[in-house]
Amino acid sequence: MDIRAIALGLAFALMWSSAFTSARIIVADATPLAALAARYLLSGIVGIAIARAMGQSWQLTPAQWRATILFGFLQNAVYLGLFFVAMQTIEASFAAIIASTMPLMVGFAAWAFMGERLGNLGIAGLVAGFVGVVLIMGARVGAGADLWGVALCVVGVTALAIATLTVRGASTGGNLMMVVGLQMLVGFAALTVATLLFETPQVTLSTPLILAFLYTCFVPGLLATLVWFWLVGRIGATKAATFHFLNPFFGVAIAALLLGEALGPRDILGVIIIAAGILAVQVSRQSARKV
Repeated sequence: MDIRAIALGLAFALMWSSAFTSARIIVADATPLAALAARYLLSGIVGIAIARAMGQSWQLTPAQWRATILFGFLQNAVYLGLFFVAMQTIEASFAAIIASTMPLMVGFAAWAFMGERLGNLGIAGLVAGFVGVVLIMGARVGAGADLWGVALCVVGVTALAIATLTVRGASTGGNLMMVVGLQMLVGFAALTVATLLFETPQVTLSTPLILAFLYTCFVPGLLATLVWFWLVGRIGATKAATFHFLNPFFGVAIAALLLGEALGPRDILGVIIIAAGILAVQVSRQSARKV
């Protein structure tokens, strides 16, 4: 893994983790599904315009089209849609911690159901990650965290794990920015339907809302997605996923810094355990694939 890949991996983890804080700001002043649909409409149009300016084509490979539609639905609509709804009632730091368990879910599913080898280090990482999650959830639920919001986040991160396991081929065949832009429009289409079915759109314009909305559109939205696919294409999905071990740290730190969310001793301990578990699982998966 070269210096450029490491730098972009760190940048991706920081951008990905910051999305929970900006989402929490957005849903304080706007209904979540409509706000997220608007985000994807803007991000998608800009992404496709950039792709066309770069000379990229609409003619994707069949694998790219499958990945674009499936990932656009599972990640952009289901995962983030449920998280946006949940963050009306749960804190950004808690949402970030739940979302950061995705590599643990992927590692467990690949080992238990897809025949992927996972050594003792990886199994220990899965156990440690589970212990860390239980530790934090026990503290947060005991402090009055909304169980419905927690359940939505769990379903959402499961959808993201499924997308990660099933989607292949998005980063091969060129036209990467076009793929990213089209994924955004898939999310927009699905969330527009969900908004019409489940929500009456409302918005209270404010400076924090506008800034958080624009930031979410272009940094965690377009830029982080583009960086992620670049990383997967350069160093492979397993190595790229190693950077997820930083997400619990970055997620809670950004929420504490910008939103003033409090962190208890069990939260800090749980974050450290989860991060160590994620790192152990990813290192074990890399080692197993070298054998």
